[in-house]
Amino acid sequence: MRFDELSLGQTATIRKTITQADIEVFAGLTGDFNPIHMDAQYAGRTRFGGRIAHGMLTAGLVSQVLGMRLPGTGAVYLSQTLRFKAPVRAGDTIEARAEVLELMPEKRRVRLRTLCVNQSGDTVLDGEALMLVDDVPTLS
Repeated sequence: MRFDELSLGQTATIRKTITQADIEVFAGLTGDFNPIHMDAQYAGRTRFGGRIAHGMLTAGLVSQVLGMRLPGTGAVYLSQTLRFKAPVRAGDTIEARAEVLELMPEKRRVRLRTLCVNQSGDTVLDGEALMLVDDVPTLS
């Protein structure tokens, strides 16, 4: 998306159902095999009562909405704040949302609210992102 196509209040979303395979692949990619994600018996004894997805797996959905939808391809992450509000479990359908909060044309930056909600409408992640948006010419 071109910088001049962005507007205050503009939003975009993506949706994904998290699977146990997603959690296992994420653990393999990151090396985070914390038993709260991987061991049902261990996780059952925690405050969550069962296995939960990695918080950064959920945050990865924010990366998808920012990198692919708003502001989209060509945009580069500069910073991200994250507040994890509730656990995500295999079988949860998560909607990641981005909303343009501020445009800084002199530096070609955009500040966005980032939010993930589950199928019940509960917020599981909340934060803000700062993105650099350079207009990349398309190949002919």
